[in-house]
Formats: sequence, C-alpha cells, structure tokens
Amino acid sequence: MISRQQLRFLSLALILAAAALAAAACGGSKASNATQTTTTTETTTAAVEVTTSPAITRDLPRFLEATGSLAADEQTDVAPSIAGKVVEVGVDLGSYVKAGQMIVRLDSNDNRIRLDQTLAQLEQAKAFARQAEEKINLRPGQNFDPARVADVNAARVALQLAEIQLRRQERLLESGDVSRSSYDQQKAQHDQLREQYEMALNRARQDYAAVLSARAAVTNAETQVAAARRNLSYAVVFSPINGYVSDRPADLGEYVSPSSKVATVVKTNPLRVRIDVPEQAITAIQVGQSVSVNVSAYPDRNFSGRVHHVAPGVTPNSRTMTVEAEVENGEGLLKPGQFATVRILQPQTSPAVLVPVRAVRAESGTNYVFIIKDGRAEKRIVQLGQAEADLVEVKSGVASGEQVATGNVELLSDGSPVRQ
Repeated sequence: MISRQQLRFLSLALILAAAALAAAACGGSKASNATQTTTTTETTTAAVEVTTSPAITRDLPRFLEATGSLAADEQTDVAPSIAGKVVEVGVDLGSYVKAGQMIVRLDSNDNRIRLDQTLAQLEQAKAFARQAEEKINLRPGQNFDPARVADVNAARVALQLAEIQLRRQERLLESGDVSRSSYDQQKAQHDQLREQYEMALNRARQDYAAVLSARAAVTNAETQVAAARRNLSYAVVFSPINGYVSDRPADLGEYVSPSSKVATVVKTNPLRVRIDVPEQAITAIQVGQSVSVNVSAYPDRNFSGRVHHVAPGVTPNSRTMTVEAEVENGEGLLKPGQFATVRILQPQTSPAVLVPVRAVRAESGTNYVFIIKDGRAEKRIVQLGQAEADLVEVKSGVASGEQVATGNVELLSDGSPVRQ
C-alpha cells in the first residue's frame, strides 16, 4: 500500500518531468528561429553586382526651353466667288494641292449663256458705233472735225459764195449799178445759207454725240462680256496656295454660295510655333537664332528651325515675350496642332556634370542615382538638366568623378553592399 507521502513524491516527479519536456521543446524552436534569422541576414547582406561609370564634366551648349503648338505657315478657307451646284470634286481630305489646282467645279451653263448674250450685245453695240461714225465720216481713233462732214462742208461752201456775192452787191449798190431790192434779195439769200450752215454744224455735233454714246455702249458691252467671262471662270474653284487639304465639306451635287467653304488648305512647310519667353531672358533672343524642336511622336529626333519674329513688347500679365519660330518640315512629318518643345540655342556654353541616362531612376516624381563608394551604394537625390545624347546633366547631388551605378540599379537600395 502506497502511503500519502509517496503519492506526493510521485506527483512532484511527474510535474518535473513534464516541465523538462516542455523546456526541451522550447529550446528546439529557438534554435530553428535562430537558424532562419541567420539565413535571412546572409541573404539580405549579399552583395549586388553592378557596373559603374564616372560622372564627367563637359562644356554644354545652352538652350532656352519652352513649349508651344505647331501651326501652319499659311491657312486659307477656300470659297467660291459665285453660287452654283458642285458638278466635280478634284481633291479629298489630305490631298496635296498646288496653287491653281482645281478643288471643285460648279455648273457653268447659266454663265455660259450669259456670256453668249453679252457677246451678241457687244457686236450690236459695235455695229451702231460704226454706223454713227460713218455718218459723220469719222474713223476709229480720229479726232472729230465738222469740216469733214459732207453736209457741213457743202453748207460752208454755199455760204462762202453767198458772202462773195453779197460783198459785190454792196459795192454795186454804192455805185448805183444795182437797185436796193436786188441787194436785199442777195442779203436774204446769204442769211438763209448762214442758217443752213449753222444747222449743219449742229447736226454734225449731235451726230458726234451719238458716236460718243455708241462708243460708250461698246465699252459697257465689253465690260459686260468681261464680267460674264470672269463669272464663267469662277465656276472652277482653285487652290490659292500650295498645301494639304485639311477639310473639304463640299460634296458632289451640293449647292454652294460665296459664303460656303468648299475646302481648307494649309501650308505645312515651314511650320510655325509660338512660345513665351520669360522677361529675364528676352535679351538673349534675336531673329535668326537657331532653334531645335522636339515632338512626342518622334522622341529621338530633333527638327531644326530659326527664330522668325520677336514681339516688340512684354505681355503685362505674364511678364513674357512672344517669340515665333519657323520649323523646316520638308518631309511632312510634323503636323499643325502638335505639341512641341522648343529649344533656342544660346551663344555661350557652360560646364556641366553629366551621368548616363540609364543611371537615373525616378520615384514619386523625384529623380535619384546611386553613388558607389567603399563597396556600398549611396542613394542621392538629383536635379536634372539638359540631355546630351545618352547622357544627362545633373545640376546637383553628384560631383564630377564620382562613380555612378549603371547596371542592376533597380536592385539597389541605400547602403546596399555591391560588387563590381
């Protein structure tokens, strides 16, 4: 039989054994955790293999950079000079046209009939004018002389003879060789011939006035013919400039008027771009300066141009000056309306620290590089400047000669061990 004291002893022994087992289990778990921690530490501190390149100093040409939109050198909305129905369309959207090339043709039947009518009226007016000139013996280009009119000439000759006879009768009357009645009869005849001569002169002047009126009718008819021919020529609507058709709202069979646009033609070489230059930089801008233009559609290509216009004053609100540049577009790659970055080349150069573009990383709008020093990577925040081929200017954060990580940069963090 087991005594009460022995039972207590056995219970205590069991409790101690359980405690020993629990302690052993805890010790094994701690050893496992220590092993994992050691492995993680070794993984974290493993060196990253990188390539490096030194930051270099180089004299860079300096640019004044601004942005603007490309615009056509010339743009015109083409409208007909007369109203009519479109019977032929010669261009389409995007077509290249030369100055004088047909865009649309309008129905010209009515204008052709009008031309025929005015030509007939002109011939009739010319016939009337010839008749009036022949009546007074007047040739084209000849000055009017009443003496060349037959009736006037005959009346003048008769009057001259009558005057001679009258002078003779006066002398005979004084000598008593003729009677008074004979003299009065001769004088009456003379006065009658004078009246006839004056009447002939008046008729000749009236006939000459008719000639002038007939000639004016000819001139008017010629004007009407010219207007009819002009309107007939207006039936064909031509492009006024060389360029591309950016809009062509007129369709076949449509009725258009002088207030209707049939096409828009834009001249795309050269193109123009306007930028606003800060007030402090206006002394560095002059007409003729070289510019470089870049668009997002061709990120690796620069288009050349020159400053074409410089505004005479500064805009009061923005304190900027408007500058317009012409950009060569012989290949037609650039399009009006594209957003462009414009660089205006400055006459002076200045030294700059450059690093490879591939060394730069961006995070939340902040640029940074890794400087490799004493086997570790040091993260530096940098301010970038101009790009130069595969290099980029670093305005702050990197000194010339420092080694910059260029390979496996995405694996680096501040303080990472590295291996070159």
